[in-house]
Amino acid sequence: MAEMDTSSGGGHKKGPGVKKSKKMSTRVDLTPMVDLGFLLITFFIFTTTMAKPKTMEINMPNTKQIEEKDQTKIKESTAMTILLSQDHRIYYYEGLATDPTQPPELKVTYFREKDGIRDAIISKIEKVKALQASGQLDAKDKAAFLIKPDTNSSYKDLVDILDEMTINDARVFAIIDITPVDQEFIALTEKASGVQ
Repeated sequence: MAEMDTSSGGGHKKGPGVKKSKKMSTRVDLTPMVDLGFLLITFFIFTTTMAKPKTMEINMPNTKQIEEKDQTKIKESTAMTILLSQDHRIYYYEGLATDPTQPPELKVTYFREKDGIRDAIISKIEKVKALQASGQLDAKDKAAFLIKPDTNSSYKDLVDILDEMTINDARVFAIIDITPVDQEFIALTEKASGVQ
């Protein structure tokens, strides 16, 4: 605390023979300020909330059955199905694979700069634009991507494929559950190529 020496040796006499007392300088003790600083630091450490991890919100459609009139129809020529699998493998095929007697030709790729999934997405968008230019598709038809993550795929792969959709300006895409038929396609392709 601040200390002041106010001792003057005697009474309060005035006059020519009286000595004037020396005034001492004020000394400030900063020890309590250090204590107060530590108290404030401790208070703010205990009362602050730590930074919460930022997560991306994905709004999934309602799980109730949707009437057929409310469903969006996708043309086979504009669709591309992307199957996310384990070890960052991506299988894709053009179309919807609605005919079980004719399985689609599955192609495998990864997230890489050259010959990756980005090149396949760009190629599909350009094919749809070419079909529009030739008059085989309406101008309102866009390339549609069906993203189906497998049960053994990683969350990072899903985020990466959504980033690829944004980077390539693919505006029509949907995340849907993988079907047992698609899982069978993956299993047959992996068996044929010797992947365990």
